[in-house]
Amino acid sequence: MITLVLGGDVNLQGRSAPELAFAPLSSLLSGADLRFVNLEGPLSGSSGTDIPHKPNWRHSPPEMVTALTAAGIDVVSVANNVTYPPRAALAGAAVLDRAGIAHCGAGANQAEAHAPAILERSGRHVAFLAYTSLCWPVGQEALEDSPGVAAASAYTAYQPDPRVLDVPGRPAIVRTAPVPDDLARVVADVHRARTAADHVVVSMHWGLPGDDLTEYQVGYAHAIIEAGADLVVGHGPHTVQAVEVHRGRAILYSLGNLVFDWPAMRGRHLDGLLAGVVLGDRPRLELIPVRRDESNECVPLTGSEATAALRRVADLSARRDTHVAIGNGVGTVEGLGAP
Repeated sequence: MITLVLGGDVNLQGRSAPELAFAPLSSLLSGADLRFVNLEGPLSGSSGTDIPHKPNWRHSPPEMVTALTAAGIDVVSVANNVTYPPRAALAGAAVLDRAGIAHCGAGANQAEAHAPAILERSGRHVAFLAYTSLCWPVGQEALEDSPGVAAASAYTAYQPDPRVLDVPGRPAIVRTAPVPDDLARVVADVHRARTAADHVVVSMHWGLPGDDLTEYQVGYAHAIIEAGADLVVGHGPHTVQAVEVHRGRAILYSLGNLVFDWPAMRGRHLDGLLAGVVLGDRPRLELIPVRRDESNECVPLTGSEATAALRRVADLSARRDTHVAIGNGVGTVEGLGAP
């Protein structure tokens, strides 16, 4: 049995005491064997306009890594849309390496970007893989001989509304699907990871803000579980989305934001989840709601606020035929372990 705590999007900047960034969450993080978050933005330092197509973005200073080390974060995904350009991805990876934090989802070439981070606890090995569907189409994806992120891209098409002939102007229906070559590569990565580890956790940066899932999210998630992953953990929309149990294993479509300092996010997309996971013969998944407060500090919710946040997750998950039981400020996902 191995216990994990998983968080969503984390951005660290502008802190005079970064070692305190996760302090309000310390009691929730400290008891796990492994702690994971998505690191939204490389710790490479800022060079003015770090991302030309996202001019208000600034990469984080390397010294912000102390937020992760003080919180005991063991492994992070670096596969996301702001891990750009590749030189920043490599510089940020070097900072994580010096701090002793494992990472996955980017590297000096495609093989390195698609390689799992494998961590051992109590004689059991957990492989973490990470991919991003949110990706600049030129120069960000790792290729056979060039650095970048591990991409899991999707096609987008627009289907006319069935009533467009009699009601002109009705909006098109958006249809999405995984790019077949990328899907095949992700599935192959999961198969390989299963041979090297007892458990496989796959991180996906994907989706759109709001309650609704895109079709490609479901397509990737189901294929990853069917390939043998124990868990899919999603992030990227900056909002909490549904949990689904597929073939007895959990898909967390989006955990929302955790600690998030980017100034443009102040006062926006405040809610997130921490997921407590037990991997083993008797799997368990618990959800703890968190929210950034008026000072932009991420704190656990309690009382009626926690109940309301969990009811929303339960309602979204019911759309995926998954039941989340709520009690004492914690949501428990039912149906795990059944084939």
